Amino acid sequence: MAFAITQTCCTDATCVAVCPVNCIHPTPDERAFGSTEMLYVDPKACIDCGACADACPVDAILPVDSLTSGQQEYAGINAAYFEQSENASQPDAEAGTTSAASDDVDCGPNFHAWGEPTFDRVLPSDFRPLRVAIVGTGPAGMYAAEDLLLHTRSEVTLVDRLPVAGGLVRYGVAPDHPATKKMGDAFARFYTHPRVRMHLGLEVGTNVTAEELAAHHDAVIYAVGAATDRRLGIPGEDRTGSVSATTFVAWYNAHPEVAPDAVDLSAERVVVVGNGNVALDVARILVSDPETLAGTEIAGHALAELRRSKVREVVLLGRRGPEHAAYTRSELLALKHLPGVDLLVDNHDPRIGATIDAAGPTEKAAVLQGVAREAVDWSVPAGAAGGRRRMVFRFCSTPVEVCGDEGIRAVRVTGGAGELDIPAGMALRAIGYRGVPLAGLPFDEATGTVPHEGGRVTGRPGTYVVGWIKRGPSGGIGANRTCAAETVGTLLADAVAGALPTPTGGPKAFRRLARRRRR
Repeated sequence: MAFAITQTCCTDATCVAVCPVNCIHPTPDERAFGSTEMLYVDPKACIDCGACADACPVDAILPVDSLTSGQQEYAGINAAYFEQSENASQPDAEAGTTSAASDDVDCGPNFHAWGEPTFDRVLPSDFRPLRVAIVGTGPAGMYAAEDLLLHTRSEVTLVDRLPVAGGLVRYGVAPDHPATKKMGDAFARFYTHPRVRMHLGLEVGTNVTAEELAAHHDAVIYAVGAATDRRLGIPGEDRTGSVSATTFVAWYNAHPEVAPDAVDLSAERVVVVGNGNVALDVARILVSDPETLAGTEIAGHALAELRRSKVREVVLLGRRGPEHAAYTRSELLALKHLPGVDLLVDNHDPRIGATIDAAGPTEKAAVLQGVAREAVDWSVPAGAAGGRRRMVFRFCSTPVEVCGDEGIRAVRVTGGAGELDIPAGMALRAIGYRGVPLAGLPFDEATGTVPHEGGRVTGRPGTYVVGWIKRGPSGGIGANRTCAAETVGTLLADAVAGALPTPTGGPKAFRRLARRRRR
């Protein structure tokens, strides 16, 4: 019996470090690390020791013989990764050369190679204990805090504008993914570390300035994420009933800055623009049986609204074909096991079905093989037959207008035979997040990030960035581990070089300042 990694994999590679036989790949030393949707256990090499399962912070690793019916496909997914790698490494009959699968992966400009963390070569005796402020308590900030606390004698000041710590793990993970939310427990152990001071409800730029924060610390790391959403830029986008996924996700996670009545689910059909994992999250929550959410951490007001909901159908719009969808295979697979919900592919363009049929077993489009297809008649009332709810995938469609008067009547799209109005009473845009400018820091409007070199903010000695504000809104929770390693390594190298500014205020002075300014 072997183990298999399942849907909730966070890719932070904790499991790789404890595996005694190196059967989990890609490892941080391999080029493919950070570019795959998840990590995989080689069933031929696994010795069934269970060390990886014990170490996994999100309970994603399970014995193959204990997988539920909805998880059994992951045994094949894990095995297929290694079969594909073996085939890709075979000699090319014509060229007489070999090509490893990992060498063909373009990790992109935002991927940070793991390598040997720079700070592992820096001894604590190389510099005095540092006082480092970290702005943001999400995964990026907490990975940076973990590195500093475990590898140096640094004192860490955690600052968050919200009254509850956790960032993306607390307010960005869907409530029906409790295993992923458990990642917050791993980070929370550092909140009470003897060298940590936490200040919640304190916003940099409002309650304290960036200059004041820097004056009381040797270095400041900004881990503020991407706080807003990308816009469609089409007429009617701001009509009542047009909501961003950022707002919707925050609403069902009880974010303190989103009102309980921010979402109205009185429409029978909802159009979700986008086909990434966030789009699947909001669509899944909309069509799920509310009673399955009752035992989760979903906000009470959201659960009450979902129980009153009239939503019968969610339409997922993708600008391109199924082969280019941004969601991961694991999230799409989960939808196929959603009780009481039918999946349908709108086959309005014959190329869509042809692409799905031609997809290989490891391609995303192949997950849709076996899903019903038809050219949807949008004049028919929303929903599936027999009182079931329905999720419709409509690819090759670009939204051009949100139509209506005060509210929403339809979403107009182009694609296939031309222009079409899809009747709907609500529209959700889920086309990505975007960083916002930070007071006192440079900002690149084109990328929505802070300009930096290895995490060091351009032109601001002693100031650093990590996470989405550093690299853009790409990568899941685990991607922040490598990102934090790079930033902390740069910071410590600056400390050794004597390049950090000398603070003019001490920790007690900052605590007094924070108490006076906290909202």
